[in-house]
This record gives sequence, C-alpha cells and structure tokens, in this order.
Amino acid sequence: MKASQKDAACSSVMNGICDNFLSPFAVSLHATLPQIAWLTAIPQFIGALLQLPSVLLGMHRERKQLIVTAAILQAAAVGLLALLAWQPPFTVVSLVIASAVVYQAAGNVVQPHWRALMGNLVPERRRGRFFARRTRLTMMVTFSAFLAGGWILQVSTDRGLPHSGFALVFMAAAIGRVLSARYLAMMHDPSPLPPPATERALHRTSHAVREALRNRTFRNYSLFFAAMQGAVAVGSPFFTVYLLRVLGYSYVEFTLTTASAIFAQFLMLPVWGKLGDQLGNRVVMLATGLVIPILPALWIASDTFWPLVGAQLLSGIAWSGFSLSTANYLYDLRPHQTHFAAYAAFQSGISATAVLLGALAGGYLAAALPTQISLGGNIHAWQTPLYGVFAISMLLRLLVVCWFLPRAEEPRIRRRPQLRELIVRVARFNPISGVALDWVTVARKPATNPVTTPEARQNDTNGARKLD
Repeated sequence: MKASQKDAACSSVMNGICDNFLSPFAVSLHATLPQIAWLTAIPQFIGALLQLPSVLLGMHRERKQLIVTAAILQAAAVGLLALLAWQPPFTVVSLVIASAVVYQAAGNVVQPHWRALMGNLVPERRRGRFFARRTRLTMMVTFSAFLAGGWILQVSTDRGLPHSGFALVFMAAAIGRVLSARYLAMMHDPSPLPPPATERALHRTSHAVREALRNRTFRNYSLFFAAMQGAVAVGSPFFTVYLLRVLGYSYVEFTLTTASAIFAQFLMLPVWGKLGDQLGNRVVMLATGLVIPILPALWIASDTFWPLVGAQLLSGIAWSGFSLSTANYLYDLRPHQTHFAAYAAFQSGISATAVLLGALAGGYLAAALPTQISLGGNIHAWQTPLYGVFAISMLLRLLVVCWFLPRAEEPRIRRRPQLRELIVRVARFNPISGVALDWVTVARKPATNPVTTPEARQNDTNGARKLD
C-alpha cells in the first residue's frame, strides 16, 4: 500500500504533463488542424477499443505482470516524445501521434487490472481513508506537474529554446513513469489470476450488453452520451490551437486558463455528488448538459485572458457534474452481477467512436471553412475559421440535448455499494470531456455454509471477495 502511494505520486507527474501538453507540443511542431484532430481522436479511440481485450487478457496472464509491462511501454512512449522535441518541425508529427497511441493504449490496458489489484489488496476497514488520501495526492501532484510544466515551457521559450522545454518536461514525465513501474513491481498481488467468478461475470456481461441495447432507457442514454462526446470533439481539440496560435497566448497564460477548468472540476465533484444523491443523477445530468452547449459561445465572445478564465471555470463546474452524473447513471442502468469494467468498456468504445468522427470532422471543417462570410451584401472577415468550428460544435451539442431531454428517464436506483465497497477515483484529466472518473469496487458474497475453524474462516473470507 505504501508502494501504491509512491506509484500514485510518480505516475501523476506523467499524467499532469502528457494529458495537457501533447496538443501544445503538436502546435509547436506546426501541426495542421487535421493533424491536431488525429492526435486527439486516434489515441483515445484505440485505447478505448483495447479496454475489453485487456479484461479478457487478464483471464490468462498474471495481472501485475500486465500492469508493469504496460507502465514500461508508457514510459518508453513518453521518452520518445522527449527525443522528438529535438527533431525539426513538420517531420515528426506522425511519430508524435504514434507515441500518443502507445501512451493511451498502455494506460487503458493498466486500468482494469489495477482496479482488480487494489480492490483485493486494500483491507476493507481502511479502503475509504486509503483511496481518499491517494486521490488527494494524485490531484495535488497532477496539478503541480501541470503548473511546473507550463512555467518550464515559458522560461525555455523566453530564452529561444522551446524544444528544450518540451524535451525536459517529457523526460520528467518518462522518469516519473519508470519510477511508477518500479513501485508497481514492488507491490504484492494476493490473487494474480482472477477467480472463476470473474470469467462467468464476463460471459454474463456480453449477454447483458446485447439485452441492454434492446432497453430503450439504456439505448437512449448510450446514444446521448456518445453523441454529446462527438459534438464536443468537433470543437474542443482546437481550443489549444486557438489560445496558442490564434490569440498568441504565452505558455503561462495557456496553463492558467486550462488549470482553472481543472481546479473547478476537482472543487465541485463533492458538491455534485451530494446534489446527485438528493435530486437524482438525471436532474444533474440534464442541468449540466444544458450548460455545456453554451461554452463555445463564450470562447467566441471574448479573446482576452480573464473572460476566458471565467469561461473555463464555468466549463469545469459543468463538466464535473456531467462526468459524475453520467458515471452514476451508467452504474444504475447496469444489470446486476455483470462485470462493470467490461460494461464500461463497451460504453467507452461507443463514445470513442463518436469522438473519432467528431474530431476528424472538426479538423477538416477548420481547414475548409472560409476566412470571411457575406451577410446582406456585406463581407465580414473571421479572425479564424475556428469560430465556425466552435459554432457548429455549439449547435450540435444543443441538438443532442434537445433530442435527449424528452427521452430522459430516471432509472430504478440499484443499491450502490457503501463507502468501503465503492471508491470513485479521479483517474486523469480528459482534454475532451474533463475529469475521467474510475470505479474501484469490492463486494462480499454471503457465506452459504457455517465456518467453524479459524483456518476455514480465513479461506472462506479470501474466496468470497470478488471484484465488481
């Protein structure tokens, strides 16, 4: 458990840097708008598709071995980014995209097995305190790494060496992941291979997914969530380009603008959790879903620093409620006794497909839209074609919400595990849809036969614990 805390600190250095500076790195390499779209969409798409195969692979390989191997692959991918920073621009954007694919794919391989390992490893009586402390540490280090990375990039740019700044921050991220892999290798795995019950849960899940698609509530929710992600992906990947290339923001200004959204999300997650318990997740999801469409209009309305910081604060508030309520909504829709990781992987695959289509459409729209429009015989010049992309994204978001609003239903609330059984973990910050939340759950099966000896009681307790 101590090794896990050290792993959290080291891996958070990587997440704080890579999740936020990949797009600025591509901008510094003079990537085109379609290339920015590919950098955003393709890694997420391939990573989401690998989630379910990763769960299946865990049926036949020791999970700690899979976790450590994937962590080393991530470190290698990030180390390659540091080397690419020294290469001439225009020539390495495709290699940056390939490195991002490996980075995302390896991260998605780690997640289901890490959840299983931690669910078995942390004692029930300490689970709430342990994960609360670990999450606070993760958030603090991620945020600090992001701010430090922005400062390093600004200093190196002021000295005329921006490539040195990117090389330094990505090398720090790679070293953080190497140390993280070392601490992961030091951890004890009480159950290297999953119990047979997990495999049976996977079979039940594949059948349950097919049945769920016939359910109108689940089908509407899946279409709504995926369509919203796709509509957002039309414009969001290019916000970095807008700040750095169009408005000419410094790296410090870019970092503070982006950090305001992250800070607002972390601050508001507990508030939205309480409101969701009191009002229902459907109400929170729809309320925040109505705010999300207006966010691109705020980007267009002003190009100065403080109004954009205010827009990002509002964005963080809305996205934190939307992320948490949609995660709870999916949990309530899931049939009983199904493998939640596999069920969520199916949902992630649908959303990643929508993100792929939305981001690619936004990239090619940005390259094709005119720089001026004619209204009433008068010619109006755009400061950038990205305004048109933001407007289209805003319209699509609004259409998605208007379609789902009359179809939204509050599902029958299933009993969620208690605090010691269920941990909502902030996994990382997603540049498309804000914070990415993760479930860590462990439940106990009731004993069917009385247990008389201490040895039998211990064996029964170990065998009864399973990952949800």
